Amino acid sequence: MRVCVIGTGYVGLVTGACLAHIGHHVICVDNNEEKVKLMKSGHSPIYEPGLSEIMQAASHAGNLEFTSDLAAGVAHGEILFIAVGTPALANGESDTRYVEAVARGIGSHLDGGYKVIVNKSTVPIGSGDWVRMIVLDGVAERQAALVTAGGVPGEEAISQSGTQFDVVSNPEFLREGSAIYDTFNPDRIVLGSTSDRAIAMMKELYTPITERQFAEDKSLPPVPVLVTDISSAEMVKYAANAFLATKISFINEVANICDRVGADVTQVAKGIGLDSRIGSKFLQAGIGWGGSCFPKDVSALIHTADDYGYEAQLLKAAVSVNDRQRLISLEKLQQELKILKGKTIGLLGLTFKPDTDDLRDAPALNLIEQLNRLGAKVKAYDPIISQTGMRHGLSGVLVETDPERLADSCDALVLVTDWEQFRKLDYAKMAQLMNNPVMIDGRNFLDREMLERAGFHFRGIGR
Repeated sequence: MRVCVIGTGYVGLVTGACLAHIGHHVICVDNNEEKVKLMKSGHSPIYEPGLSEIMQAASHAGNLEFTSDLAAGVAHGEILFIAVGTPALANGESDTRYVEAVARGIGSHLDGGYKVIVNKSTVPIGSGDWVRMIVLDGVAERQAALVTAGGVPGEEAISQSGTQFDVVSNPEFLREGSAIYDTFNPDRIVLGSTSDRAIAMMKELYTPITERQFAEDKSLPPVPVLVTDISSAEMVKYAANAFLATKISFINEVANICDRVGADVTQVAKGIGLDSRIGSKFLQAGIGWGGSCFPKDVSALIHTADDYGYEAQLLKAAVSVNDRQRLISLEKLQQELKILKGKTIGLLGLTFKPDTDDLRDAPALNLIEQLNRLGAKVKAYDPIISQTGMRHGLSGVLVETDPERLADSCDALVLVTDWEQFRKLDYAKMAQLMNNPVMIDGRNFLDREMLERAGFHFRGIGR
């Protein structure tokens, strides 16, 4: 099928590359010329394991192209994915101006053929009808311009009844760091629309995935496809992320109680996770959730509830617990070192999770800010940030090039990101290089006995 993906962030680029990999002809559109040039050369502008290889293979096969020409993308695609960012505003509301600009642009380039316009971006509930309205506004503006120029729209005019295009909500559930795997091995595919024609085309698009042709385990039954109305599909995305965020806040609350009563939250989590009604996933206590999805999606759902006269008290509590949890390692540092002023603290990891270069709303940023405020010197090492030299506005922290340089002269280390590489560091040598070998394991990730044998005084979360 002919596909156009507009926006090449995490969602758009992974979606476009994977759809091209399974055999569709995909054009990815982005208004950043430098980014387009980079992608045309076969390089990904983001770090995502396996993505560059898929991009290069699909481009070599002729299935994947990149352009900044929206008109060319719209003309090419039977299915048009809107996959631009919807960052959170200061009040928690989603910033939808990029979605609006793309929808208007699509309308101004529609040529009369039937199109399926897909909201892949996480958009506020009710955005399906809003996107339809904006697309029609773009159509009307184009027709008005033709008339003003002395032309007659004639047969190329798009019917205002909306019969020439339909809008579908198709929320994504990709995890940064494992987005390729998640694309080919989804738990479900959600399609929101009242159009049988649009749903049929979307099911055809995803057939190689739903039939497990590219799955890691091809013996599994077909991927469930849930068809809903548009608003319900939009709500599925927000509700899923809000539940997972709440589950993490819950286990962090339990961890803080464990710290006070002498229980071990890792054993508690294992015990409750064996209950099939609860499950073991997202029960890893630590320093809180961050990234580009959980914070903005929970805030957006709270804001939507407020708009409709309902106070989402549970979700607000989950956010409050998370805000406090981000500084739990600071509290443990103060318990160990007392005064932090004049001390040197090393952070193992900066990104909000492993296998990504994403620093958006990372707990490390809060920790750096507070350590600076208390007069500590902050150093950090991250496998991706240190290697690429990216800083993304980092201030008040010295980014070291290897773990041993990080440990040198530190009064304590804090494991912030659970990178797999951190299990295999030479901790005995690192302990010798430190002024005071204290390890605060902010993810309950490291082997306590191994660290203590290496000479560290170990503190976990809820342990």
